[in-house]
Amino acid sequence: MDAPFTLKLPIRFSHTDPAGIVYFPNYFDFCNAAVEDLYTRALGVDYAKLIFEARRGTPIVHASCDFFVPSKMGDTLDATVLLGEIGRSSIPIDIYFHAAGVLRLKAKLVTVHMDLDTRKSAPIPDGLRARFDAYKAASAHWSPPAKPGEKQE
Repeated sequence: MDAPFTLKLPIRFSHTDPAGIVYFPNYFDFCNAAVEDLYTRALGVDYAKLIFEARRGTPIVHASCDFFVPSKMGDTLDATVLLGEIGRSSIPIDIYFHAAGVLRLKAKLVTVHMDLDTRKSAPIPDGLRARFDAYKAASAHWSPPAKPGEKQE
């Protein structure tokens, strides 16, 4: 398992606002892309099949962001995904957006594993929980980049 998973995100014209920087709601779309790709590329769980065949979803029930440095068209951000303490159905996720060794944004999400037919939370299946646990263990060595003006630990 290659952990922690890092998604490369090229910043395109369509991501920016009239000031030429990433329009902040686009970061939530980037977060969703990082979560989908975490499942498929890092955990080996086809996210589309999880939704359409297993009828399980992982909606975001909480989201917050701390912005440190704006990004602009032409930049490439690395979005590194770490997992917190997994609950019965909840999955806390931290996503660190960074470039050139500097943290630009930190997003904190909580997703909930749910049954799409009943629209209610559902326990995370044991096989998936084992993948989350293995990913967390394999990611434990990673430290986030420094915020602007801070020294790296």
